[in-house]
Amino acid sequence: MAAISIRLDDETKQRFDEFCNSVGMSVSTAFNLFAKTVVREQRIPFEIKSDIPSPRLLQAFKEADAIASDPDAQGYTDINKMMEDILSVAEQEPEYKV
Repeated sequence: MAAISIRLDDETKQRFDEFCNSVGMSVSTAFNLFAKTVVREQRIPFEIKSDIPSPRLLQAFKEADAIASDPDAQGYTDINKMMEDILSVAEQEPEYKV
């Protein structure tokens, strides 16, 4: 058997101990269950996400808001027209060659 040492803040450790005890298992059993599930399913067995948008996403939101509030910004409802305009710009401006 291998030993693994992990660090948890005191409150999380206490609450995790309490949960494990309430379902009749030790902390060691809970981590073994987690590790075996990861190995068997080849994935983390729960969703990992952040409710806080990344700085890159926040910047994209700002850019989208700026475009949406620009009265001169052109929008499209027809993808063919949009592609036609993109290709037209690419033909006229070499730095945008497709």
